[in-house]
Amino acid sequence: MQLKCKRQSKSFANISVALAAATCALVAPAMAELSTLELSTPELSSPEASDFDSWDVDLGLLIYAESDDQVQAYEGALSITKQIDDERSVNVKGVIDVLTGASPNGAVAQNRAQTFTRPSGNGAYTTAAGETPLDDTFKDTRVALSTQYQQQINRLWLYSGGANVSKEYDYLALSINSALARDFNNRNSTASFGVAYAYDTIEPEGGIPNPGVSVDDIDNRLEDSETKQTLDLLLGLTQVINRQTLMQFNYSISDVSGYQTDPFKILSVVDSDGWVNDYVYENRPDQRIKQSLFWRSKYNLQPSGQVLDVSYRYFWDDWGMASHTIDSKWRMPLANSHFIEPHIRYYNQQAVDFYQVYLDEGQPIPEYMTADYRLGELQTYTIGLKYGLPIAGNEFSVRLEYYLTEVSGDESLAKGAGMSGVDLYPDKSAVMLQSFYRF
Repeated sequence: MQLKCKRQSKSFANISVALAAATCALVAPAMAELSTLELSTPELSSPEASDFDSWDVDLGLLIYAESDDQVQAYEGALSITKQIDDERSVNVKGVIDVLTGASPNGAVAQNRAQTFTRPSGNGAYTTAAGETPLDDTFKDTRVALSTQYQQQINRLWLYSGGANVSKEYDYLALSINSALARDFNNRNSTASFGVAYAYDTIEPEGGIPNPGVSVDDIDNRLEDSETKQTLDLLLGLTQVINRQTLMQFNYSISDVSGYQTDPFKILSVVDSDGWVNDYVYENRPDQRIKQSLFWRSKYNLQPSGQVLDVSYRYFWDDWGMASHTIDSKWRMPLANSHFIEPHIRYYNQQAVDFYQVYLDEGQPIPEYMTADYRLGELQTYTIGLKYGLPIAGNEFSVRLEYYLTEVSGDESLAKGAGMSGVDLYPDKSAVMLQSFYRF
């Protein structure tokens, strides 16, 4: 795939609208560093009249496996695009996720076995001495359906709008998005504006736990369900620098209100010797403002046809979190329309203000608290390689990636006999295999 920088091309407007709509549609908490399978968004690239009766179909499969038999995920996606005419197209996409395995529940490891009441209050599970406590009830199936409509309003204006619904056992997510883009500066520049609204319903089995209350008090629940609302806004600028270079700049802001606590996460209450004597449910603020700045550049190394894609994202919010993301891909054509694409990504995150690895016994329970490592200080590294080739005139590709999360913190907090030699911040690794087929 070569980067085409034509002065009169519609593609830049379409690129910016597609990116604006996609970015606004993502509620995307900063800790959700693992990207799920994403099928490409089609462009309105002035098709021939004979193309109007055709359909573009993308198929994708993701397999994700964490080390130590933790989270395993299998995801399939189907995307169908219909080019209505030279100004309009519609896309429908369906996704199915199946997740199994075990997930850290937030409690600290101990030099003795620990037994936990299941989140639903039905039954219990035990973690061996010295091991990170993992909730082995982590399993779910998610089904998502989305649709996106694009229309070239006139020579300079392009509109995109869509909706999404996602359902899993205890979570329902509904969202809509809309975006506008306008070309100017002899169509070498495109400004875009996007907005999205999401409404989520959380209904965990057993009800919403009372924050700060002992896990063993299964009768102390608040409501059967809670809701969360998210409003996303995005401003973007896509600029043709020259015939080889395209740049994109985005600013986004997200206002999240409602229930943002994870009802399955807990904190350990630790005595002076490092032994855990109780576990309490976490609590997060019900208001959050998230902001980010994003820069992306694509450079076509002519005449080789290689494309270098580099991006940087700075994120911050009013919970005290800040993060930096550097992502790079280098697409290199091979003979007979084959290609390879190395991928390197680095992410660095500062912990939220209310993150703490455990609570001290005898101290007042804080208003807000979490031991979820995803809100703590961490760094992630991704390295991978994508290989593509034509099959029966269509494009097939497969990507293999290794993903490492290094969690950081104060190791001196491992105090007393209860936590002597215990790793309070265990690293996490995963392997991801993705395949795509377009026809």
